[in-house]
Amino acid sequence: MKPPPITGGCQCGAVRYAMHVAAVEKPHVCHCRMCQRATGGVFAALAGCAKDKLEWTRGSPAFFRSSNLAKRGYCRDCGTPLTFAYDRPEARIYVTIGSLDDPELAAIEKQYGLEAKLSWVKFCENVPGEITGGTPEEAAFFAGMKTNQA
Repeated sequence: MKPPPITGGCQCGAVRYAMHVAAVEKPHVCHCRMCQRATGGVFAALAGCAKDKLEWTRGSPAFFRSSNLAKRGYCRDCGTPLTFAYDRPEARIYVTIGSLDDPELAAIEKQYGLEAKLSWVKFCENVPGEITGGTPEEAAFFAGMKTNQA
């Protein structure tokens, strides 16, 4: 028997989604400046799945290409940030944990973008973290990134 989908959506209800997975993958927070600006918060809280496991069940999001490497989905009616995904075919799509109907399903396992973590943010101090582009492979991937945020 298949588990029920994990569901969520925007605050006005115009956009709804279902993740057809047993559990969300890689729940994390990202402190990078792009995520801070994209969410209007001090970090983005995200949880993912394979792109083909996410279904839009009501409406569809608008997308903003936040860089030449990724785009972010949001509700065009109420502005709720909904998704983040790199353009790579094998990349996951991440939904904002706050947009999940049951955010308890996405306990944070990792922190990213520690180079931009605000000094006064005391959150998940025992959760492991890393800086953006901390490995040679990641550094090569991010080397060509051009932000579209002002």
